[in-house]
Amino acid sequence: MNKNKIKDIVIVGGGTSGWMTAAMLIKLFKAQLNITLIESESIGTIGVGEATIPPLQIFNSVLGINEADFIKQTQASFKLGIQFENWGKDKDSYMHAFGNIGKDIGYTQFHHYWLKSSPQNAHSFWDYSLNYQAATENKFAPIDTIKGSPLAGITHAYHFDASLYAQMLRQYSENLSVKRLEGFISSVQLKQEGDIQSVTLKDGQVINGDLFIDCSGFAALLIAKQLNVGYENWQHWLPCDSAYAVPCERSEPLVPYTRSIAHKAGWQWRIPLQHRTGNGLVYSSQHITDDEAKSLLLNNLDGKPLAEPKKISFTTGRREKQWHKNCVAIGLSSGFLEPLESTSLHLVQSAIIRLTKFFPHQGIQQSSVDEFNRQSKLEFEQIRDFIILHYHVNQRSSSSNKTDLWQQCRDMPIPTSLQQKIDCFRTTGTVTRYQDELFTEAAWIQVLLGQGVTPKDYNPLANNINQSDLTEFLSNVKQIISGAVTNMPTHNDYIQRL
Repeated sequence: MNKNKIKDIVIVGGGTSGWMTAAMLIKLFKAQLNITLIESESIGTIGVGEATIPPLQIFNSVLGINEADFIKQTQASFKLGIQFENWGKDKDSYMHAFGNIGKDIGYTQFHHYWLKSSPQNAHSFWDYSLNYQAATENKFAPIDTIKGSPLAGITHAYHFDASLYAQMLRQYSENLSVKRLEGFISSVQLKQEGDIQSVTLKDGQVINGDLFIDCSGFAALLIAKQLNVGYENWQHWLPCDSAYAVPCERSEPLVPYTRSIAHKAGWQWRIPLQHRTGNGLVYSSQHITDDEAKSLLLNNLDGKPLAEPKKISFTTGRREKQWHKNCVAIGLSSGFLEPLESTSLHLVQSAIIRLTKFFPHQGIQQSSVDEFNRQSKLEFEQIRDFIILHYHVNQRSSSSNKTDLWQQCRDMPIPTSLQQKIDCFRTTGTVTRYQDELFTEAAWIQVLLGQGVTPKDYNPLANNINQSDLTEFLSNVKQIISGAVTNMPTHNDYIQRL
């Protein structure tokens, strides 16, 4: 028997990231692994609600979780996109709607045909988005349930109660033999070569493991405090460092999209759930005091607050290595990117799937660790660039004072990788992406157009269709979308049917 074989897995920290990790590992590896999860109130959890992006559907599907059961048990609603208010110009708004926009013809992307049509208003681009049209009408239904629709499908994600999701996954995991321990970790024992050998709880229990997964949140109990893995700080690009979060009473109608509302020193989120609304204000403590931020949030709620606002402090950035020795950091212990594009749980999900692909069967191989870390670094940086984009191309009115957050973000140097994307789109309407990049071409186009970056040109392939045919083509796309939305039930009605 190989003494290096990985058999005993210890997950430090519960919450959403811990239980997502436990659930997927036990589902895929079954009896090959012994999984112990240590949960402690001293580690705690962060959110009062979660907004996701579409890949969570795949995660739940692999676990065998039925969508209707998920919606019921987590008090979830559907999410068709994120509406950004005041990010371009004051009192202006646009949506990053999920899914495709329009229809490509051959190798030529739809937006080049739209640009050729000489639109008078950039907002007309969303006339060709099924998700946007459904969201603004508060409609939702899978397209395959709409009789006679020629559309292939509607791309959706969810808003849900993170604590209820964690409870759901805990029950799922324990039913499949994951062992849960409640306790405070008082010490960690390292091997001579620096790997983690065991953790000791306050009551004296010693838990040995072959692989340790750090889901301890910002505390980073293993990856930072024991293995001393450093942290790459990105606050020079993303200066917000604080947030308040608070739930409030549910408001009507139950809209199928997240709202992101820019304020003078940050932005506010609104996440509509069945039983309440999740709210928060992300802000820069250099530009507004904590008391001012708290008041700003409470004065901009849709309903009565259901708790005291919870303060969260953070440093935007990433762990220099997400996997080091025999420890893998998943969740907030691996890094933090503010939830502007709802990527927090996706980074958990992708780290878990990446771990399953590089899982150390007969012992940890450095080549696998290096590739895991390379992919993790690239993913974090690509998401980072997309979030910086929102701040950098803002057109909010501000004073000439250089201490203004929005002016500072417009003036700051940005990563070369992002600057290249902006320049390419501005000159030719082309979006450049990495092959495995999370955010789609349509996502980049919507944020760029929505915040006032208009291309000077379009791809000449669009000239292969004459103006009259182009007008008819665009009209047909709009009619098909309009017909589908007309036949959808309201978002709330669809949820009640479940």
